[in-house]
Amino acid sequence: MAMTTTIVTILVLIVSIGLLPAVTGYVLRAVLRSIGWSIENKTRERRESIWSRVRAEEEKLRAQRAKSASGPTEDEDWEKVESPPEGKTHDRESTTDGWEGIIGFFHPFCNAGGGGERVLWAAVKATQQRWPKAVCAIYTGDDITKEAMLERVKTRFNIELHPPTVFLVYLSTRKYVLSSMYPFMTLLGQSLGSLIVAYDAFNLLVPDVYIDTMGYAFTIALCKYLFPSVPTGAYVHYPTISTDMLESLDDQTGTKGLNAGSGSGFKGAAKRKYWELFARLYGWVGSKVDVVMTNSSWTSAHINALWGPWRKGLVHKEARVTFPPTAVLELHSAIEVNAQTEAEREPIILYIAQFRPEKNHSLVLRAFARCLENHRRAQRDAAEPRLILIGSVRHGSTDETHIYNLRLLAHELKIREQTTFLFDANWPTVLDHLRRASIGTNAMWNEHFGIGVVEYQAAGLICVVHDSGGPREDIVTDLGPGSAENGNSGATGFRAATEEEFAAAYEAALALPRDEKIAMRLRARQSSLRFTEEEFSKKWIEGVESLLSLAP
Repeated sequence: MAMTTTIVTILVLIVSIGLLPAVTGYVLRAVLRSIGWSIENKTRERRESIWSRVRAEEEKLRAQRAKSASGPTEDEDWEKVESPPEGKTHDRESTTDGWEGIIGFFHPFCNAGGGGERVLWAAVKATQQRWPKAVCAIYTGDDITKEAMLERVKTRFNIELHPPTVFLVYLSTRKYVLSSMYPFMTLLGQSLGSLIVAYDAFNLLVPDVYIDTMGYAFTIALCKYLFPSVPTGAYVHYPTISTDMLESLDDQTGTKGLNAGSGSGFKGAAKRKYWELFARLYGWVGSKVDVVMTNSSWTSAHINALWGPWRKGLVHKEARVTFPPTAVLELHSAIEVNAQTEAEREPIILYIAQFRPEKNHSLVLRAFARCLENHRRAQRDAAEPRLILIGSVRHGSTDETHIYNLRLLAHELKIREQTTFLFDANWPTVLDHLRRASIGTNAMWNEHFGIGVVEYQAAGLICVVHDSGGPREDIVTDLGPGSAENGNSGATGFRAATEEEFAAAYEAALALPRDEKIAMRLRARQSSLRFTEEEFSKKWIEGVESLLSLAP
């Protein structure tokens, strides 16, 4: 009961600071700081326990190495700060060299298996390699052991981590950030709910540096008020609210997300006002983030627009575009693109995305049904196209219901026999489908970046993506053949927005002459080199070094 009362008090205080005059704010800050001081004292023993556990695991690992075959092993690289690969320089005299401390990564769904999780684990790997004595503590609500988690990371993303300095902090309050908890005012509900989860997290462990890697910016404000000396960072995949969301309320085409066209009438006006007020509160929260990294030009532009006016006095006021890591080089090595491999590709349309409503699988199903119908009507000799949907599933959420509805839609569209659903596929399975498919698609409106789209390019697939967000701004930056803007030269894929446009793009991509297909695949592979894991690591390290320079 006491903890519940404290949490409610903190929620009120945090929101009040953003809304009440300065004098009142000073008083509330003092109250929150006293709570933070109490939490720091209470969790000091747990910090010592974590360091003891890390040292014990390191000793155990050394003993295992001693029993293995002679000669250096890959694990021994963790014993020193690695020299960066060519083009990845950092100041060897930096005061952050040899830094020992705990970096807290707030990622309650670290086992979800999506692009956001690839970013998290690649960030942990880069951090381990640059600061091997640092502990990476992951705040998670997943019921999974560290061993099982790291094995899944290796299987799903082909990222191998150093186990001793990875520590999972298990949260019991994750349910408070689930959208299902808030049928009304969901954005505000989840944001305030994240404060409950963060308060739970800090009562388990107060980090030396705090980084939100999942989009719960309100937790950063809580951290800053409880522990003013702790540097805070955010890797933003998608702004909680954006000007595009406000504009979508007036959209009558039904193509701009889940809230398209919902701004009419009294309820629509109320929703618009609520979103405007929330956007203002969200902007204030952005002023509490010391270093901001974003995953795309689109996200960066929105974050700078929303947070920028509040960040003028900060040392690192501008958001840094840090493209997420993609297994580009691995895909280049594993999958060849040439005349011989072109003969092995099948007329498969591949969609790799988590099974969530915003990924708009239904649009892909309807467009594919139209494409298939046109193929049959034309009585072409070529084999019928097929659709394969691959994605992770958040068990215990509404994802299962969403998948059931998608299966029903496939049945109603009479494409069930030509459509395959694959859940939680491992990396070798994903590789096999990338090797055999011809087209890679993405139908999410304002996809924040699109790691899957880069994977398509690296694997030599012809991309058909939604004409918005990261895929338009950063990835498929040239239009497809026949475009009035670019003509045929330089195209790396197609962009579309409606069911008809997607269907036409699928047909056009499948109908390309063999030589043009190969040329487009090769151009896409070359373009994908902008998004390697190495480039991400370089930018990530720069961001964390900025954070560590702010540490006391």
